[in-house]
Amino acid sequence: MDDAELLYHSAHILLPQMGIEGVERLRAARVLLVGAGGLGTAAAVYLARSGIGRLTLADGDTVSRTNLPRQILYGEADVGMPKVTVAARALAHCSPGQIEVIDERLEGGALIEAVSAADLVCDASDNFATRFALNAACVRKRVPLVSAAVIRFEGQLLVVDPQTPQAGCYHCLYGGETPDDAQRCAESGILGPAAGTMGSLQALETVKMITGMGEPLRQGLFVFDGLTLTMHTIRRRRDPACPVCGPS
Repeated sequence: MDDAELLYHSAHILLPQMGIEGVERLRAARVLLVGAGGLGTAAAVYLARSGIGRLTLADGDTVSRTNLPRQILYGEADVGMPKVTVAARALAHCSPGQIEVIDERLEGGALIEAVSAADLVCDASDNFATRFALNAACVRKRVPLVSAAVIRFEGQLLVVDPQTPQAGCYHCLYGGETPDDAQRCAESGILGPAAGTMGSLQALETVKMITGMGEPLRQGLFVFDGLTLTMHTIRRRRDPACPVCGPS
């Protein structure tokens, strides 16, 4: 790093748990962030500013006016524009790393290819089909997954790490079936700061995974309630019959 880069990363370098070695790991990392909504825009800001070497944003949606209260990279002038295009333009002004975009919903072979090219995947999507597909791809390719979800005032966060197989995967929690009461933000509502909180925590877990700092949520499910400002962590275990991460 030159003097300008050392100055940029100085606050992180001062952290004894990170130092220059941790900053270099961030600069070398390739992160795939799926979903550029309330979760994804918050996570993207902190990941980009943390110095992730290559941050790839994947989302096939366009900006709508209903997105603006919680999706912090967009403004009125961006309505109708592809989210990833607007997000990449905004992040380019604050990121020392490379920003790439995939302007489509990742499915099938394209999803496998994108996961294979990443060192870590952040799931900030808003539907169970994508979450299950990302989980399966990450387990198959042995790529760590940091998954976040938020609805109304509540959020959840977990890490699926191939180095901790005993904790299981996303499929172990939900059995591969979309819950009957699964709803999207457009149907149930969502508070912007709740999405921002979970997106920030998702970025934090991602940085911890890349740098080796602290204790990531490899074996837990973190549950947040913004109305009561309470949180707790549930211990996870692999479902021995799981068709995604089970022994078979």
